[in-house]
Amino acid sequence: MSSSHHCGHGRRPRPVMMIPLRRCGSHALRLRLNLSPQFYSPYPLHLVDMMPLLPLYGDLRDDRAYFRLVVDVVGLAAVSMVKWPGVVFDPVEVFETLRSQPRSIHRVAWELLLRAGEHRQAQVVMDKSLDSVHYADDIVRLYPDMLFLNVVRDPRAQVASMNRAIIHDFDTLLNARTWLAAHAAADQVVQRYGARVLTLRYEDFLSRQRETLEKVCDFLGIAFLPQMLDVTASAEARQIAQLSSLWSANCYAPIAANIDKFRQQLSDDDINIIETLTGPYMDRYGYARLSRGDASITPALIELAGLRSAQGRERAWRTLEHDNFRDYLLRRCRADYLAQLHVRLSQSSGAPGSGTIVTLDQLDPGAFVVSD
Repeated sequence: MSSSHHCGHGRRPRPVMMIPLRRCGSHALRLRLNLSPQFYSPYPLHLVDMMPLLPLYGDLRDDRAYFRLVVDVVGLAAVSMVKWPGVVFDPVEVFETLRSQPRSIHRVAWELLLRAGEHRQAQVVMDKSLDSVHYADDIVRLYPDMLFLNVVRDPRAQVASMNRAIIHDFDTLLNARTWLAAHAAADQVVQRYGARVLTLRYEDFLSRQRETLEKVCDFLGIAFLPQMLDVTASAEARQIAQLSSLWSANCYAPIAANIDKFRQQLSDDDINIIETLTGPYMDRYGYARLSRGDASITPALIELAGLRSAQGRERAWRTLEHDNFRDYLLRRCRADYLAQLHVRLSQSSGAPGSGTIVTLDQLDPGAFVVSD
């Protein structure tokens, strides 16, 4: 896409971030909103997986360092599990556009998203990389008109879903802590940018789909379309449902009966741990508690959870390879890309041990969180 394309129209699409945590029904919302020509939210880049590498790029004021970052973020888009249709990014051209602006990895990623939105002639673009809630202040500095869609889900149902997802930990305690950290970050966003945040419960979307979508469209400044209620019309929903078991339900209408499915998926101890950590949020958002919420959570317990989760992750990768080779290879490709970046950047920055070449089979795939 030529730079004239994005300079010619003056106003760029309005940026929106969905926050704060994956497995909240975020794809279900994104796919329905995407049925509007005014709105565009492609499959997310999940930049969070590149953030641990950021210090290795050095000073981004150095053109060489920043250009390398631009090349690598464009590469991350290229190895994404779900490609963005109709756009190809030229790192040289992106770098030339951005070189005189404030430099940031978020600026690079948003440039790609804004261009994809312009290509679709959308008025609003949304990033569904929910973990970016932890960088909200940095992003708002770049895009002061940012809107936030804050999607809350019953932490018991969400953790039960996270426990079975290869992108999260394989342990209730660790995932409940992740839930808590994400919602603490969302609280900061609400405190700072309150009027620009719409908070909604996933359960309300399930039980009152039309009303919830109308509210979201009104907040985003786009027209509600009745076809948003029929996700079976979404080709993208069908495509991603085939790619990964994580998204297999996305091509169907949501099933309200699943709201309580966590009772079969979690033990009483699991539920007690989740309610101990997230109880005040459950009260705030109207989720009735089932336990005393008195779990004792010690550093030793957290360490044990980490070991259990690492074993669970290894098993999950093996199972995935066996059950769904496409899903496995697409995720593996992205994980390998991040691992390669880590090796190359460590060598060039003179980090400890950077003289030795590390092959990919020596790297712990668990160190590179794979996105949903």
